[in-house]
Amino acid sequence: MRVGFVGAGRMGAPMVRRLVEAGHQVHAVGRDAEKRDAVAELGAIAVPTAAEAVRDAEVTIVCVFTDDQVRELCPELIEAMHPGSVLVLHTTGSPSTAEALAQRGAARGVGVVDAPVSGGPHDIAAGTVTVFAGGDEDAVARARSVLECYADPVLHVGPIGSGERVKLVNNTLFAAQIGLVAEGVRLGGQLGVDEATLLTALTHGSAGSRALSGIAATGSADAFIARVGEFIGKDVAVVRRTVAELGSDLRPFDDLLEVTSGAAPH
Repeated sequence: MRVGFVGAGRMGAPMVRRLVEAGHQVHAVGRDAEKRDAVAELGAIAVPTAAEAVRDAEVTIVCVFTDDQVRELCPELIEAMHPGSVLVLHTTGSPSTAEALAQRGAARGVGVVDAPVSGGPHDIAAGTVTVFAGGDEDAVARARSVLECYADPVLHVGPIGSGERVKLVNNTLFAAQIGLVAEGVRLGGQLGVDEATLLTALTHGSAGSRALSGIAATGSADAFIARVGEFIGKDVAVVRRTVAELGSDLRPFDDLLEVTSGAAPH
């Protein structure tokens, strides 16, 4: 299958590599010579513009960092895509962005799937990253064989925007769990327990969680928050905006989220 790819960076690069290894013809954007060389090293065909990447692509994947980048880039992509193709959005962002792009795509005969991922580059490289896919059944079905090159499971969680909604809840809980572990470490310090010893011990107890395991592997809560704070802080900011649009807030989570995203402003 011919696949267009925009955003072959930290998360996107292992996706491109696995797509190429699965036999897909991948046209990926590299806007300068250095980035085109990096794309070529992944086995993809490097092109200088997004419009060239999507030309004749059956599935186009966008893996950029922010919702603003999606809103700026994707309307032009949809105009350049041919009817019957599918646009996959891996960026964690606003459900309303995905919904607006799906409406635009419908007018052009282009399917849109919001498909944020849960996991990191190592999960993508192993083919085990989780995808929460939102969109109509036909669009998700057409994208599935591509997504399954690097994702397992690919979960169809509802209509367009549902993938973003599930991911935002997921990351709110993850951020709160990190904050909870950080508070546990603070309590342990007051009780005179060494942090590394405490973290290792807790992974074997009923307090165990994916957040705790990640923090324990990193060695300290502060080091883990410094490493993931930019990414978690960005997603928590999107959650705050989304729930504010609905007239609600994150009050039950606020204290824990302040601990977690202190490395990145809301």
